[in-house]
Amino acid sequence: MSIISWIILGLLAGVIAKVLLPGRDPGGFVGTTLIGVAGAFIGGWISARWLDHPVAKDFYDGATWAAAIGGSLVLLIVYRLLFGNSRD
Repeated sequence: MSIISWIILGLLAGVIAKVLLPGRDPGGFVGTTLIGVAGAFIGGWISARWLDHPVAKDFYDGATWAAAIGGSLVLLIVYRLLFGNSRD
């Protein structure tokens, strides 16, 4: 997949992560989607590096989507733990 595909996948993964983890985010919608993009890259890298599942060339591969959404969820949880009270 190209970089543009990973960015689109990351934006969608960020939105899905936001739906799965509702609540108030320190970064708002823009911050959540940027976390989604970073999570997609990190999830794909972890999947290829340590889980022995190389990133598919197909945009619609379920494992690639699971890795991107999983990476987004992890980053969103860490972000909330670190900066969750900054808007109070």
